[in-house]
Amino acid sequence: MQRIYDAQNELSAATHLTSRLLKEYDKQRFPLGGDDEVMSSTLQQFAKVIDELSSCHAVLSTQLADAMMFPITQFKERDLKEILTLKEVFQISSDDHDTAINRYSRLSKKRDNDKLRAEVVEDVYTSRKKQHQTMMHYFCSLNTLQYKKKTALLEPLLGYMQAQISFFKLGSENLTQQWEDFLGTIGTSVQNVRREMEEEVGQMQQTIQQMERSCDPLYAPCDPDPAYSSVCRSLTRKQGYLHIRNKTGLVSSSWERQYFFTQGGNLMHQGRGEVAGGLVTDLDNCSVMAVDCDDRRFCFQVTSFDGKKVVTLQAESRKDCEEWIATINNISKRIYLSENAEELAARVNQSALEAVTPSPSFQQRHESMRPSSKGRSGRASSISSVGSEPSPALSVLSLDALVAPETPIQFDIISPVSEENLGQNKTAAQSGRRSNPFGESGDGTSEDSEDSILHQLFIVRFLGSMEVRTAESVDVISETMRQILAARAIHNIFRMTESHLLVTCDCLKLIDPQTQVTRLRFPLSSVVQCSSHQDNRRLFGFVLHPAGGRGDSRAVCYIFESNNDGEKICDSIGLAKQIAFHSEMDRKAVEKRKEEDKAKEKQQEELSKQRQIEKDLEEQSRLIAASSRPANPPAPDGQFLVLSNSQSEDSDAGEEGKKQGESEA
Repeated sequence: MQRIYDAQNELSAATHLTSRLLKEYDKQRFPLGGDDEVMSSTLQQFAKVIDELSSCHAVLSTQLADAMMFPITQFKERDLKEILTLKEVFQISSDDHDTAINRYSRLSKKRDNDKLRAEVVEDVYTSRKKQHQTMMHYFCSLNTLQYKKKTALLEPLLGYMQAQISFFKLGSENLTQQWEDFLGTIGTSVQNVRREMEEEVGQMQQTIQQMERSCDPLYAPCDPDPAYSSVCRSLTRKQGYLHIRNKTGLVSSSWERQYFFTQGGNLMHQGRGEVAGGLVTDLDNCSVMAVDCDDRRFCFQVTSFDGKKVVTLQAESRKDCEEWIATINNISKRIYLSENAEELAARVNQSALEAVTPSPSFQQRHESMRPSSKGRSGRASSISSVGSEPSPALSVLSLDALVAPETPIQFDIISPVSEENLGQNKTAAQSGRRSNPFGESGDGTSEDSEDSILHQLFIVRFLGSMEVRTAESVDVISETMRQILAARAIHNIFRMTESHLLVTCDCLKLIDPQTQVTRLRFPLSSVVQCSSHQDNRRLFGFVLHPAGGRGDSRAVCYIFESNNDGEKICDSIGLAKQIAFHSEMDRKAVEKRKEEDKAKEKQQEELSKQRQIEKDLEEQSRLIAASSRPANPPAPDGQFLVLSNSQSEDSDAGEEGKKQGESEA
C-alpha cells in the first residue's frame, strides 16, 4: 500500500512537471527550430489537458491518503502498540506471580511465623489477582485484534477502489468528446508529419546523390576548369579555409589552417573548437596583392590602411586566391555599404579592367566625340559605370556645360593659406603663440560657433573636389560624384581623409578629429545647393561659389562620404541656411526698427525746436506789445517809474522788431 501511495504521489508530481514544461516550451530557443505557431498551440492544448490530469492525480493522492493509508496507519500505530503494551504488562504480572509463589513455597514448617505467613499469603493474593486481570484484558485485546485485522485489511482496499473509481469518473468528465476529437486530430497530424519526413528524407537523398555527381570535379584541390567554374570578381562577402603565416622567430615562420570570413569591413578568423571568431585586420582602405612565397603557392598579402599590419594568407587554388583578392579589394572600396553591392562591384571591376587596356586620353575622346550627336563625351562614357543613371535633363545637357574637360580633381584636403595668413602666422610665432598650420586664426570662428544656435557634428570622409562651370544645375553634384568615383577606381586611390563636419548657422567647418584644428571653413552664404546620391545614400556633396561672389561663373563642388545617411547632413545644412535666413531677416527688421526709432526721435526734436521757436516768437510779440505802451507811466502815488537798462534795451529791440515787421508787411 505504501508503494502504491508513493507511486501515485510521484505520478502526480511528474504529471504536474510535464504540464509546466509544456507551458514553458514557447520560451525555449532551439538552434534549428523555427517559429511554428501550430506546434506551439498544440503543445499548449496538451499542457492544458495534462494540467487537468495532474489535478485529477492530486485528488486521487489525497483520497488514497485518507481512505487507504489512514486505516493502516491507525491499525499499526494504535492497535498493535496497545497489544504490545498489554503483552508487556501481562509478562510483568506473571513474573510477579511466580516470585510470590516461590516465596510462599519457601515457608518453613518448623518455624511457623504467623505474621510472615500472612504477608506471603497477601502477596500471592495480590499477584495472582493482578495476573488474572491482566490476562483477561490481554486475551480480550487479542480477540478484538482478530476483527480489527480484518477491517484494517478491507478498509484500505475499499478506499483504494473507491478512489480509483472517483478518479476515472473525474477523468471521464474532463476528457469529453471534444478532447477525444482533438486527440484524433493530433494522431492524424502525427501521421502526416511522419509521411512528410519520409518524403523529405527521400528528396534529400536524391539531392545528395545529384550533388555528389555534379560536384565531383570540385573535390580536387587543383584549379578547376575555367569553362566549368569561372572567377567571380563581384563578391563582397566570402568565407572559407585559408592558411595564415605566423612568425615564430626572426627568420622562421609557421603556417596554420583556420576558417576565415568577412564581416562588414573586417576580416575575421575562427579556430577549431572556438565558439566565436576573432578580428584579423580592418579591410577599409586596405591594399591586397598576390605575392610569391618560397615555400607556398597561391599566396596573397593584405596590408592595413596605416601599413603597420601585414597578413600573408594562402588559398587552396588560384581561383580561390583571385576571388579572395577581388572580395577584399571590393570591401576596401566600401562597396559593401551600397544597396546593390554585387552589381556595383561588377561595374567597378569592369571599368578597372577597361582602364588597364590602352586608351586615348580624356581630351582626345572628348574632341573625337564632340561632333557626334548620339552620346556624351568620352569622360562621361568612362564613368557611367559608377553611381546612378543619368537623368533626362543631364542627357540633354552637354558635359561641357557642367564640367570642363580638363578640370583637375583634388583628392585630398589642401587648405589655401594666403599671404595675410602667413604673415599672421609669422607674427604669432614671433610673439610665442602657437599658429594654425591650416591658416585659420580661430578667434573669430570660435566666437561665431559659440554664438550659433545650431551645432551638429558629422563624421565624413573627403572623396574629392573639382571646379564646375555652373552651380545652378540640379545634376552638377551627381555628375561630379560619378567623375570623382570613376577617377578613384581607375587610378586605385582608396585613401580618404576623415574629418568632422560641423554645421552651424554661420558656416561649415572641416575639423581634424585628432588635433581639433579647422582644416577648411565654408561660409554658409556661399553654399548654393546640397544633395545626396540617388543609390548610395552615404554620398553627398555641396556646391560653393568662389570668393568673388555669384558674378563669377565658376564654382567648386565638394564630395564626401558619411557614416550615416547623407540626406540628414543635407537637411541639417538646409536647416542652418533657414535659420541664418530668418536671423538675417530678424536683424534687418531690428535695424529697420532702430532707424524708425531714430526718425521718430529726430521728428520729436524738430517738433520741440519748432515749439521753442513759437515760444520765442510769442515772447517777442509780448515784448513788442509791452513796448508800444507810453514810456515811464506814472505810478499810483504820482511818481514816475524808472526803467532799467535791460528794460530799455528790450524796448529798443521791440521797437526795432516792430519797425522791421512793418517794413516786411
